[in-house]
Amino acid sequence: MAYSEPLIDRSPEVFPVLEEPVRYVEVVSAVVSSLKEDAAYENHEQGHTWKFTYGTAEVFVHLSGESPEDTLLVWSPVLSLPVAEPAKLMQKLLEKNWSDTLEARFCIWNNQVILNHYRTLEGISAGEISRAVTIVASLADEYDEPLRAEFPPT
Repeated sequence: MAYSEPLIDRSPEVFPVLEEPVRYVEVVSAVVSSLKEDAAYENHEQGHTWKFTYGTAEVFVHLSGESPEDTLLVWSPVLSLPVAEPAKLMQKLLEKNWSDTLEARFCIWNNQVILNHYRTLEGISAGEISRAVTIVASLADEYDEPLRAEFPPT
């Protein structure tokens, strides 16, 4: 027997939606403050950016805005280019992207190897934001010195 109407009326009139919009700036600020109390913050035309040092790594967290279509970008430069044995470096980074970096990844930008995480805000939770920032910061701190030692600048 098929039912044509729901057993429970879940219309907004019966079950109003009480969720307040997420204030991503406040959530990110709390996450960054939990890692580093004295993080620098800048509000500018391109969004909101936090900068802090985690161990030996410099970490940046950027919100492009507050809507679900905007993005969270977390990045940390770990190595300047060019380096000795660039092919060996690229192979190592690609292997690490597959096996070691979780939701983060190595990439190249502005003559630097960057460890980053990039995601739209649609459906993101405070826990996901915390995980993204923590993963990038801790992996950048773990990999920056060994990569610089193994691949010196040319």
